[in-house]
Amino acid sequence: MASNSISISSGVIHQSITNKKSKSLLNSNRPNSIKIIQKPISPAATALQCPPAPQSPSYGPVTYIDAPARPGRPKQARNINEGNKPAIKPDWNLVQRMAATALDTIEDGFISNVLEKSQPLPKTTDPAVQIAGNFAPVTEQPPKHNLPVSGRIPPFINGVYVRNGANPHMEPSAGHHLFDGDGMVHAVSIQNGKASYACRFTETARLRQERAIGRTVFPKAIGELHGHSGIARLFLFGARSLCGLVDPSKGTGVANAGLIYFNNRLLAMSEDDLPYHVRVTPTGDLETVCRHDFDGQLGASMIAHPKVDPVSKEMFSLSYDVIKKPYLKYFRISPDGKKSADMEIPLKEPTMIHDFAITENNIIVPDQQVVFRLPEMIRGKSPLVLDKNKMSRFGILPKYASDATEIKWVDVPDCFCFHFWNAWEEPETDEVVVIGSCMTPADSIFNESEQSLKSVLTEIRLNLRTGKSTQRPVLSPTEQINLEVGMVNKNKLGRKSRYAYLAIAEPWPKVSGFAKVDLLTGNVQKFNYGESKFGGEPYFVSRDPNSEREDDGYILSYIHDEKESQSYLLIINAADMRLEATVKLPSRVPYGFHGTFVESKELETQA
Repeated sequence: MASNSISISSGVIHQSITNKKSKSLLNSNRPNSIKIIQKPISPAATALQCPPAPQSPSYGPVTYIDAPARPGRPKQARNINEGNKPAIKPDWNLVQRMAATALDTIEDGFISNVLEKSQPLPKTTDPAVQIAGNFAPVTEQPPKHNLPVSGRIPPFINGVYVRNGANPHMEPSAGHHLFDGDGMVHAVSIQNGKASYACRFTETARLRQERAIGRTVFPKAIGELHGHSGIARLFLFGARSLCGLVDPSKGTGVANAGLIYFNNRLLAMSEDDLPYHVRVTPTGDLETVCRHDFDGQLGASMIAHPKVDPVSKEMFSLSYDVIKKPYLKYFRISPDGKKSADMEIPLKEPTMIHDFAITENNIIVPDQQVVFRLPEMIRGKSPLVLDKNKMSRFGILPKYASDATEIKWVDVPDCFCFHFWNAWEEPETDEVVVIGSCMTPADSIFNESEQSLKSVLTEIRLNLRTGKSTQRPVLSPTEQINLEVGMVNKNKLGRKSRYAYLAIAEPWPKVSGFAKVDLLTGNVQKFNYGESKFGGEPYFVSRDPNSEREDDGYILSYIHDEKESQSYLLIINAADMRLEATVKLPSRVPYGFHGTFVESKELETQA
């Protein structure tokens, strides 16, 4: 990524141009103290250049030290929990140390106590709301084996279920949105009915630099980059970069959203950077190998939801920029890691695109109503804007098109889908069918709204002959519930599918269960987690890719019992929606984002 660019993570802005004594997020039993976890940096984290044969990280013993809380810090609505502060400090010269002190003073004295202090934080960027309860961060955990299992784990499930999520390492210095946190991967390894668990930070360049400095220095895209204070933080970041206090050229991303296994690599990603290669060790531990650019072929960030075609095994993806044209690019990568040339998709202005869809022959590009307008910051507002006058449209582009002139745009009024579950072609009607969750208000995830959020599972039909579209809620009005994060059987991706497995996002933003939805009939089967129990994305693991039954498999889902403060992994039979097994986890698993399952035979060949 160019050092003067701005990139996006889950619809948020990061300026790549580079300090703040932020405490690590930690456990504390006393209101006036914070416990810092002090741990050496692993060798794999010191230089994230992909080596021919990278060594496993050496995780040293964890010790706890007391440190006073920062004066003037608003009391959090939960115990702050987690942080690793290494003994290794930046090798700054005298001039750099003086510059760091001066810039810290400007931040603490002017930005924090003048520009930001007078502005009350909305719920969407208030740390006391965004990382409260089981959204709060946790410590890393080395592998814990032979976990208690109730019931029986199906014998064909052998591999590792990994799930990504935001886990802020440093105490927020100002505003903070859930999507701003550092990426942490949680892994349950299953072999012959036995289970183990581990969780580790993805060692991004951003995390390693902030950990070494001991404070947040990279602007938080949603939480901080709005209004005049956001502009001031961008200038502050630029000054730190010019002084050599931070190096944004090594990456600015948090890698907290998506996970995908492709080209023998587990990749952790978010829209603000290149993906990070994470390896699962034979003991079930996790280690960050490098910031992965596909051998120098990938020079810009990619969205957090690339798609792998189940037949061709190719990966298709988009990349967007909020500063300069081209605002949107499309590319594909072959199963052996060869990337195509970027194809520019012309857009009038930068648009927030968190997800897209593929069919057997096309990609579906959403150009919706949430856009980026950086000049809004000068007017004291958020640069992420809901343009109610903009007509949403979907572009149908052949996967192997020679250029973007082959794209066909179809208007889709009053539609904003943050996620898409599947799409396919129906040649008999010359239509493309897209299944997604239409969200209103469209910007409610990012900007505070008095209107209650609704996420309606919707069938969108794009008629290529007439250029018109239709929309139909899949569920009947009496069955309507908020459905977000989930999937179809991945062997059906891009092909007509019957079932979708989606989180019941109620009470928002928590997930009280998941639904198996018949996309043909609208029939809904619900699996509720129970009183005081909440979870996240349901992940479908197919028993046999060649099975005649589309629902022949099992759902994996992390849940947390808030009353008992205990986390579990549930394994549910997707055909009859009955609980098969419960794995009791050794530590709390925060509510998170997206995951994947990697089979044991795939782990044997991982790079």
